[in-house]
Amino acid sequence: MFYIPGYDPFPPRRYRELYRREGEAQARISGYRVQVAPRMGRDAYGWHVTAQIDGVRVETEVTVLIWADLVRESMARGVLGTYWLLLRTFWIYLSTGAMGRLFRLRRGPVITAMYPVAVLLGQLALALGLGWAVLRGAGALLPAGVAGWVGWPAAVAAAAGVLVWFRSIDGRLYAHYLLHDYGFTAQDRGRTPEALRRRLDEFAAELGRALASDVDEVLVVGHSSGAHLGVEAVAVALRARGGATGGPALGFLTLGQAIPMQSFLPEAEALRADLHLLAGSDALAWVDVSAPGDGCCYALCDPVAVSGAAPADKRWPLVVSAAFSRTLRPETWKRLRRRFFRLHFQYLCAFDAPGHYDYFRITAGPETLRARYAGQRPSPSRKEEVLSPHTHRAPEPAVPHAEVAPA
Repeated sequence: MFYIPGYDPFPPRRYRELYRREGEAQARISGYRVQVAPRMGRDAYGWHVTAQIDGVRVETEVTVLIWADLVRESMARGVLGTYWLLLRTFWIYLSTGAMGRLFRLRRGPVITAMYPVAVLLGQLALALGLGWAVLRGAGALLPAGVAGWVGWPAAVAAAAGVLVWFRSIDGRLYAHYLLHDYGFTAQDRGRTPEALRRRLDEFAAELGRALASDVDEVLVVGHSSGAHLGVEAVAVALRARGGATGGPALGFLTLGQAIPMQSFLPEAEALRADLHLLAGSDALAWVDVSAPGDGCCYALCDPVAVSGAAPADKRWPLVVSAAFSRTLRPETWKRLRRRFFRLHFQYLCAFDAPGHYDYFRITAGPETLRARYAGQRPSPSRKEEVLSPHTHRAPEPAVPHAEVAPA
């Protein structure tokens, strides 16, 4: 299993601990066993899972495909840089026509995207208000010849102090964090940044080596922003295989995806080409899981169809709902439904009454993703209308993005 996290600046250890803790909880609920142990002898970060599910012992090697360093670099800007990013990102989504179409697709994620805009502008208003008050106070208390010399520096310092203070407590507000997330996606109007593209080629090479190994299944899991990264990495790996058959089954699981945030932008031609490739491929099984209660994702929106990238023989993704309101006890749902960021991670956690979606059966159980979802009907509430204002795809490359050959 390869896990691709979302836009997260923190080290991947948190994902191992989350998997261990929630896996043990799900095992108690569902009556199976899941044990997590550190993985030794490899450079890539991951862990080893031993599970006893449905009477079958399964060994799983989990690797986290890390891009947290790129996230941290993208967040290394000062307060003024953040406000410039706000203006630039808002203008990109507005001027390209993406914002209006995204709002028609699902209002929840667009409202969530407006949260950092509203909070940061509110912080700016408070800072300017305090600066104005300091300036007025200096004018009232000091002689006219001195007030200007003292008042303006004091007002600027007061305003800057407020903005810096708000930045220091962003771990509770998430306004700067979310803005950097959206800004990273939009920075090149939908085109994947060069540094990230090179990292995705490395991810694809990892997948290629796994697909040439003696395992039953290679499962790629992309959560949140990791979903569209997974699309690109899996597409590069498939092109590198050049139509080769045999080997392990390939499963692709996207959780809480926000792919339209990139695929609706004009320069996302390569991503739309990758969506087109995966949607028509019989070399993998792709299941997209989301829940309407998750306001941070485009729930039950087929990312291929709404992006205008569907081939005539479209097979994937199978769009299904995690149905939080039914798979969580009423008291659990009541406790979590207003904790938007925690709810966005529920796909990686234990469910009180899991149905078809059980993260730990999927990632550590005896069935491949294709077998587990064979016969599963897609959600009747899914959205498939083409809404992207930009549907042009990059031409299919004769070679992968980089020299990524199967091992």
